[in-house]
Amino acid sequence: MGPVNMRLVEQARSIFAELGYTVEGTGPDFRAERAWKVVHVNTVYDMKTLPQGSGQFHCFVTDPTDVDDLEERLTNLDPAYEWAIIAIDGEDYQVERAPPGPTLAA
Repeated sequence: MGPVNMRLVEQARSIFAELGYTVEGTGPDFRAERAWKVVHVNTVYDMKTLPQGSGQFHCFVTDPTDVDDLEERLTNLDPAYEWAIIAIDGEDYQVERAPPGPTLAA
């Protein structure tokens, strides 16, 4: 992994804290937990390989310009976990890709 963009790391931590998650860890990869849900958060900055990782939920945080490439890489990798992408642009953020919701049965 290349240099860490600490701005993205701090903003990602802040987003999850504001959403009511308990944030654990100090580096670019941290854990966010709320009730029954544990999300492994990876701040993506110049990453050559994506983590295979364990856990059911992963969220990748990146700059808006890298979202399409990151989504394509994750789609091709087809990891065994649900994943989402958050794009941070200045003080604003947007969930660019979220895991699918529950399937409703008729």
